[in-house]
Amino acid sequence: MNNKVIKKSVLDNNQQEDITTVINVENNEVVEIFGINNENINYFQKLLSIKVFQKGNQLSLKGSRKNINILRDAISKTLYEKKIYKAKNIHNQIMENLRMQILNEKEKIKNINVTKTQKLDVIGKSKMQNSYLDILQKKQIIFAVGPAGTGKTFLAVAAAVSQLLENKFDRIILSRPAVEAGEKLGFLPGDLKEKVDPYLRPLYDSLYDLMPADLAIRKIQSTEIEIAPLAFMRGRTLNNAFVILDEAQNATHNQIKMFLTRCGKNSRMVVTGDPSQTDLNKRSDSGLLKSIHILKDIDDIAVINFGHKDIVRDEMVTKIINAYDSYDDQIKDLFDQKS
Repeated sequence: MNNKVIKKSVLDNNQQEDITTVINVENNEVVEIFGINNENINYFQKLLSIKVFQKGNQLSLKGSRKNINILRDAISKTLYEKKIYKAKNIHNQIMENLRMQILNEKEKIKNINVTKTQKLDVIGKSKMQNSYLDILQKKQIIFAVGPAGTGKTFLAVAAAVSQLLENKFDRIILSRPAVEAGEKLGFLPGDLKEKVDPYLRPLYDSLYDLMPADLAIRKIQSTEIEIAPLAFMRGRTLNNAFVILDEAQNATHNQIKMFLTRCGKNSRMVVTGDPSQTDLNKRSDSGLLKSIHILKDIDDIAVINFGHKDIVRDEMVTKIINAYDSYDDQIKDLFDQKS
């Protein structure tokens, strides 16, 4: 995509600078960026208060430099993500990226590059995500809680990869409780690794999103990166390591205590989870919130609470979570009235 400023005029010293810019899009991306019957273009104009004219595979934009830059950056990010993730349909992604660019501008967010590899640079998409990324560079133990899609685990893995490549730590350890998500998997065939790998697959996915596959495989084989069930942490002392416990809402109080007491010299530990999605038989068995309550006042322990506005997956995820939360509140109110 090429950008070219073809005209610029300053209104006066007291008014915001207006520019006219042309954005060229590849022919095979026109429908996805412009929308069917140019429906996206109408959305761009309404949301950003700019004039947008389409001719062939070109968009001519007229308006404030700030708003034009927001749209240009959203389009650039969408096309970059399509290239990286090989997405077939980016129609919805352009809307989401535009919304995030506007939010970033509104909150004056300073993006933080977390990891630079041959595969991907990661930046925070909300104010809370950027606070999280900053804390992941500083604190020794970090709790990150919140709904699905807020980047709790992905950003932690990104920070771990970045700091491993910068030689701040000797290894990365990624762990999860091996708890069935409401399904009885039965007796799994194969060796121990083959039995537990299905539980750990999301951690592999995050890792492969951030590193070239061959590099990730080499580091796993050399044990610079270890992916293991939570039970495998018992009895160990983890020195010079960036350690992440994912899905911690499925760990008991004693398990989280065991995990955190593995912390050795020059180590960083991150505990992530969504308290509303525990798969334990009794929700009260989850030790995540109890551990946070016990440890929150200790120096060098930080707690990050993500909310619905930090969700960076498809907008539908936010709608689904809001609907479930509303339903849960209604049920709670009903029981409160009966009691």
